[in-house]
Amino acid sequence: MAKDDKTTEPTPTKGGKKKLIMIIAIALIALIGGGAGGYMIFAPKKATAEPKPTPGVVSVLDAITINLADGHYLKLKMTLQATTEAAEPPDGSKALDIAIELFSNQSPDTLLSTDGREKAKQDLVAKVVTAYTVDKKKEVMDIYFTTFVIQ
Repeated sequence: MAKDDKTTEPTPTKGGKKKLIMIIAIALIALIGGGAGGYMIFAPKKATAEPKPTPGVVSVLDAITINLADGHYLKLKMTLQATTEAAEPPDGSKALDIAIELFSNQSPDTLLSTDGREKAKQDLVAKVVTAYTVDKKKEVMDIYFTTFVIQ
């Protein structure tokens, strides 16, 4: 082999990066300014949240005693905040049954902590609101603890 023989490597074609940049630019222009596709991607999302229900009557329920874990018990008295969509004040039997099911055999330590009590209340509210929703009309919007004693 002679010294002048060089192996030839293919030289990259010019404009490879330029072509890629142009394709990306055209795609962005088409998405952003060029039509419905860009609008649907970048348009602000419309809130489809239901309007807040308006408060109606408050139903005071009788106090109940619920057995907790380790021989402890919970004395619970609550009220139901009805909505104006409720035809009549709600009967509290469903709410009391849900409370008994939710709190039975729970640890007193869990319910004594602020976080544990708030979590349990949130769960209770969610279940009660669902139980009192008829034909997509929420008849109960919230509950309030008026007595919450653990012994």
